[in-house]
Amino acid sequence: MKPSFLINKPTKFISLLAVLLIACSQSEPDVSSGAISGNQTLAKQEAFKDAPYKTIQWTDLMPQDDLDALLNPPAYLDEIEDGSEEDMLSNQFMLAMAQASDDRYMQALSSTRIKPEFDNERIRLPGFIVPLEFGEKQTVTHFFLVPFFGACIHVPPPPPNQIVYGIFDKGLKLEALHEPVWVTGILKTTLTENHVATSAYTMEVAEVEIYSE
Repeated sequence: MKPSFLINKPTKFISLLAVLLIACSQSEPDVSSGAISGNQTLAKQEAFKDAPYKTIQWTDLMPQDDLDALLNPPAYLDEIEDGSEEDMLSNQFMLAMAQASDDRYMQALSSTRIKPEFDNERIRLPGFIVPLEFGEKQTVTHFFLVPFFGACIHVPPPPPNQIVYGIFDKGLKLEALHEPVWVTGILKTTLTENHVATSAYTMEVAEVEIYSE
């Protein structure tokens, strides 16, 4: 069965990105004032360790105004012919356009803005793995988690706030890139940049399992 967060690869990637992100599918943390004793701190740490993981959607990680911008693409995108040179823009050129533009849609395509309430949250998120580093026996220890297959490989990456950089010391034996997975761990609002893509979130991964509804 096709995962509920996945739809077919778009023929016009930029104009349909928002639809992909929607298909791929908080309150501020309670901070107490005053001094906290060592015992209280230890108790909170133990409680955090045993707290359940919260299942979230990709769009939960995106500020609402970025999402609104992607849901309302500018009219000029309709004038781009499928398969044309304009439709096959390189990632670097797209990024340069977004950074130089005051167009909110283009800005949202390269947005590194995060939802601060997700910092240090225990979450569970579905997606596809893009391997970055390998450990012993060719297990994947560092990867990008992305909301749709082919992102960062066959098509340009989604916005940085729709990419999670995963650190999995245990390592993962990845059988196939096209297989979706559930990734569970502690999310951090930490920016990571490399030659493949930029991610606005990092996860200390606890578990990776094959996706199921």
